[in-house]
Amino acid sequence: MKRIAVLTSGGDAPGMNAAIRAVVRSAACQGIEVVGVRRGFTGTIEGDLRLLGPRDVANIIQRGGTILGTARSHRFRSPEGRAQAAENLRNFGVEGLVVIGGDGSFHGAHYLMEEQGIPVVGLPGTIDNDLYGTDYTIGYDTAVETALGAIDKLRDTAASHDRIFVVEVMGRKAGHIALDVAIAGGAEEVLIPEDNLPIERVIESIRQSIERGKTSSIVIVAEGVDGGAMRVRDLIEQGTGLEARATILGHIQRGGTPTSADRILASRLGDAAVSALASGTRGVMLGIVNNRIVETPLPETWERHKDVNRELYRCAKILAI
Repeated sequence: MKRIAVLTSGGDAPGMNAAIRAVVRSAACQGIEVVGVRRGFTGTIEGDLRLLGPRDVANIIQRGGTILGTARSHRFRSPEGRAQAAENLRNFGVEGLVVIGGDGSFHGAHYLMEEQGIPVVGLPGTIDNDLYGTDYTIGYDTAVETALGAIDKLRDTAASHDRIFVVEVMGRKAGHIALDVAIAGGAEEVLIPEDNLPIERVIESIRQSIERGKTSSIVIVAEGVDGGAMRVRDLIEQGTGLEARATILGHIQRGGTPTSADRILASRLGDAAVSALASGTRGVMLGIVNNRIVETPLPETWERHKDVNRELYRCAKILAI
């Protein structure tokens, strides 16, 4: 294999640049050229490709976002779009592709490989940590730390004003971020999509907290919970008669300098992706399980469910007393 390509797709995640850097420099050490694709699969269709060398990826490991840009491509969802993408890649001499993204990106990568024969290896780049086949995804640790910093500040205000704060964190289908920040932030309650907790139980939990002498509370809500933080806040006010505030952290969790954990994870996986393609591996996502790099067939990453850590969930409930 003489030339491979790398792209980032879907939502950006801190650590994507570290993965790009690792792919480029590991490939250079093996005598393989790397083509950077701009704006995800859109760039494959439009032919927005350029060679990347080791110096092109200097001083990016500490940067959030992605130097290649990212986009969601409607054209790539059609067989015709994927055929155009494959033709452009082949015309540029690309013999393999590293896709850094989430389940939607892996769907596209899988179809590109099945229909057009382009060898593909995926790297899990999503802050939601919802991909089966890896303990952690690139960007997850940074997102948790970002959300935790905000929650620590909100707790200061909540304590000063004797208020209830309902804080919404990212996680449309998964409560991993919500659960981790709930424990680390000492939240009184956490609501996640995986557990359809009745709001009456949350209200009762807050009442009991007040009876135990607590004057303020933090409630963490994953964005995938029905109605999000706004609805939960309204129901808490109606059920307790107390004043509550809703804060939606939103996209600030995606940005910022990646933590050391995300930089190391991305670097390990980027290096492994080059070796995997060079050895003939294709159609898999590389992840970390028990600190070891493992391969998972791309369809399994979205077909198999990755549950939250139930022991952590139990712990969060106990420690909230």
